[in-house]
Amino acid sequence: MPRALPTVIPGRDRPPTVICPSMLSSDFARLAEESQRMIELGADWLHLDVMDGNFVPNLTIGAPIIGCLRKHSDAFFDCHLMVTNPKQWIQDFAKAGADMYTFHIESVLPSGEIESLSSEHAHPAVTELITLIRQAGMHVGITLKPETPVELLFPYVTAGLVDMVLVMTVKPGFGGQKFMPEAAAKCRVLRDKWPHLLIQVDGGVDINTVATAAVFGANVIVAGTAILGASDPGEAISTLRAAVDKTAVVP
Repeated sequence: MPRALPTVIPGRDRPPTVICPSMLSSDFARLAEESQRMIELGADWLHLDVMDGNFVPNLTIGAPIIGCLRKHSDAFFDCHLMVTNPKQWIQDFAKAGADMYTFHIESVLPSGEIESLSSEHAHPAVTELITLIRQAGMHVGITLKPETPVELLFPYVTAGLVDMVLVMTVKPGFGGQKFMPEAAAKCRVLRDKWPHLLIQVDGGVDINTVATAAVFGANVIVAGTAILGASDPGEAISTLRAAVDKTAVVP
């Protein structure tokens, strides 16, 4: 049974704020220790980036590492799959203990042929993938590259097929890139249509750029170096949370 997700509470225009340190910025030799430290310092979820060296030009961790980490942590594992064939890895990640399985809509179709996607009708290949993820006992996240129109996600959000939308505010594949406010603006399009939706931002988010993401309507914040590279990670988590909470309050 999947864990409960945060829902809108009175006095806010969006669900509760969720802070997710990106463990890509951690010392992988101390991954379990770093993960536990983040939770103790106030993080809500752990964001785990999975890259296959094909969909994106970088290679990171996979299901075996996440399975090992699960033995040392009861945290919510927010897994972002930057892989060519997300269908291939569903069962592996479910067995490893993933909670959220977020896939790129561009990765579902051969050679990233997004021309066959529509803003009005769900694509059978995407809905099949969503069904398989949910049947495996995980929550469903969907994401898109900065250059992909956000409208292509509408059919899946409208039908209630996904639990979260991840808005990439950098090009996927590498940490440490500069925040793209024009990409973050997609959050406002989504928030205006779906006040109860979990909207995550990932890429270049720090204590200076988080306000822009928050104003646009994000409530789930991924930050790597801004948290793990901070002199006081706990304070960084609190600062990021406060920035979102400030904009989420209904006047």
